[in-house]
Amino acid sequence: MNETSIDLGRSRVMLIVNGKAGKNDTRQRVDLIRQRLAPLVGDLVVQPVAKGGDIAGTAARAVETGFDVVLALGGDGTQSAVAGALAGSDAVMGVLPGGTFNYFARELGTETLESALDAVAAGRVRSRDLGRINERIFINNASFGLYPRILTRREDIYRRWGRSRVAAYWSVLVAVRDLDDPMHLTVTTEGRHLEFHTPLAFVARSAYQLDSLGLDGAQAVRDGHFALFIARGSSRLSLMSAAVRLALGKSARGEDFELVISDDMLIESRARRKLVALDGEKEKMTGPFRLNVMHGALKVFAPAEGGAGPAA
Repeated sequence: MNETSIDLGRSRVMLIVNGKAGKNDTRQRVDLIRQRLAPLVGDLVVQPVAKGGDIAGTAARAVETGFDVVLALGGDGTQSAVAGALAGSDAVMGVLPGGTFNYFARELGTETLESALDAVAAGRVRSRDLGRINERIFINNASFGLYPRILTRREDIYRRWGRSRVAAYWSVLVAVRDLDDPMHLTVTTEGRHLEFHTPLAFVARSAYQLDSLGLDGAQAVRDGHFALFIARGSSRLSLMSAAVRLALGKSARGEDFELVISDDMLIESRARRKLVALDGEKEKMTGPFRLNVMHGALKVFAPAEGGAGPAA
């Protein structure tokens, strides 16, 4: 696996802080980052982004104005926005976990803030594959159907009743109750046209997430492909049951879903405008949906040993 290094002492570094990520210890985390990195880098600029702010735009401007390193403190949504802005550039990304699941940081082997700062301080840089759906880049997953609906219902329930595991599971039941008829999707890959009638399509780019959910396809993702999961069933009830189990990571291959492995695919739906979930965030997108793996598109700090994914 190829590995390069960066001279931090001559580097301009921007730290992007998602003001809404994590709990009430964001200031303490920023202080820790300053303490660890300020003596090591040429220049360190801290850029908080308020709730609803343009994280991707802030990262893009950092690249445009000559920052060598962009650190992102936040959850997977924050990391995804920054990764999308840095993709294809010479800037190096530092993934500083500050969210709930932190799948991207865990896959890199930097599950804690301390281990992530150790990786930055060591200055080792590796290339990371990214997923792209049309012009939108994602790091962990993209999904259609039930899962985007679950996120919408979950936000509503959290606002009304607060965050809890019960509320999270309740959002799944509400989303299933309100879901319209299953989608009709056509998946084209490697010259094949596959037809599916399903309430949920889930495109995975995180091997760590698949492993943690007990799903197949992790090695294919490590090898530079997508793992596309399509919930299956012979009736509306069985389709919905399969979709719920898939959304909760409780499926069994061949019984609840179809698995398609590819690094380039086209997904078409009878409804051109669809709600898509990307790394835990929702977005209305217009089809058809072209998905491809961007091999080695992102430069990231990573430990000497661990899962930074295929190198460029």
